[in-house]
Amino acid sequence: MAYQSVNPNDGKLLKSFEHLSNAQLEQALDQAQTCFETWKHTTYAERAAVIHKAAALLHAHVDDYAKLETLEMGKRVEEARGEVKFSADILAYYAKHAESFLAPTQLQPKVGEAHIESSPTGVLFCVEPWNFPYYQLARVAGPQLMAGNVLVVKHAGCVPQCAIAFEKLLLDAGAPMGAYTNLRITYEQSDRVIDDPRITGVALTGSVAAGRKVAARAGQNLKKSTMELGGSDAFIVLDDADLDKTVPWAVWGRMFNGGQTCCAAKRFIVLDAIADQFLAKFKTALEALKPGDPMDERTTHGPLSTEAALVQLLAQVDAAVKGGAKLLMGGKRIDRPGSFMQATILTDIQPGNPAFRDEFFGPVVSFFRVKTEDEAIALANDSDFGLGGSVWTKDEARGRRVASRVDTGMMFVNNIDWADAELPFGGIKHSGYGRELGPMGIQEFVNKKLVRTGHIAAPV
Repeated sequence: MAYQSVNPNDGKLLKSFEHLSNAQLEQALDQAQTCFETWKHTTYAERAAVIHKAAALLHAHVDDYAKLETLEMGKRVEEARGEVKFSADILAYYAKHAESFLAPTQLQPKVGEAHIESSPTGVLFCVEPWNFPYYQLARVAGPQLMAGNVLVVKHAGCVPQCAIAFEKLLLDAGAPMGAYTNLRITYEQSDRVIDDPRITGVALTGSVAAGRKVAARAGQNLKKSTMELGGSDAFIVLDDADLDKTVPWAVWGRMFNGGQTCCAAKRFIVLDAIADQFLAKFKTALEALKPGDPMDERTTHGPLSTEAALVQLLAQVDAAVKGGAKLLMGGKRIDRPGSFMQATILTDIQPGNPAFRDEFFGPVVSFFRVKTEDEAIALANDSDFGLGGSVWTKDEARGRRVASRVDTGMMFVNNIDWADAELPFGGIKHSGYGRELGPMGIQEFVNKKLVRTGHIAAPV
């Protein structure tokens, strides 16, 4: 099936794009390899000039990029603007700091001198999802282009216009042809790309199923990979939490981007002493959300990205209820054009219920009551995922103690503010491996070469 741009607000087809032919794919890979042979020898200053220009262009045309994203995947336009600005900040961050992040590291051998130097590895294949059409691209393009690598990128089939726009952004900023290439390819062609000897590394953000397939293929080819595969983050509310501050974060944490965020708050684990009070306030706040056109500033509840995403989520909720969960609110599609789902709360979810382990990628709350802090931590850790999570308490020292005991890649105390280019992003368990952003993100696909010097006598 061709790449299709469909407006999820009304279901209307905007534009279709054909897949690349095998000959076009070969040309793109050859161009990327040719570009790398030159790009790897450019200075950090030369690379930074391009990446800084790309950041400036994003800032200068925030509305244009945001509206395209809203049309293609239904993100509320205010949130889309925020994503465009954050993407620009990520590019600027790496343009500024890449050289220091990859500076040689001096070692202290007993004899002679030694250091570790960093060098790019080559052409990277990146497979990226639709839920943040620019941010997902910026967080691989910024660090890896600054490191001296080049990228070929398979973006999601439902956001082809955003993918084209980001490629054009880098070309307009002065990147040479082949430094960043958008590939409209099939799954079968993706396998060919991973197998291709010109590809030196693979980065994927997507589902667990996609991660298993792509990581296995990369492994068969002995190629380094990073995987970010979603999550089922716990939102732990302790009995001393300030609900006036906690509930707005609960709403944002679950409903931001229509609930379609890998590190969204998904499992709300609340101590009994405060559970009824929290649930009442949370339910009232969710009921106040206003569905509507995501291009309208007054809309506070937008559509899901596609009709298929809505159908899958409705089926998951039905299965949860059949498995014994109680539907406190929502659970159905909203009676209007487009792929809209009601804000939903599920309670009484037992371990045998599929909802206990599944990830709900949309506006569905899984609510759990626990008696103690230890029970909250145990429940938070009883998950196949380990991406992020948060804990809410007036006692920050207590919050940090709880955060340290939860098995995830990221934990937040009294906030869920992951939107900072300096903060490394990634998880453990089925949430994947590797890190993006921060000083760690640029280290994933560089060769760490040991160089030792000194006049040392040969062993006898």
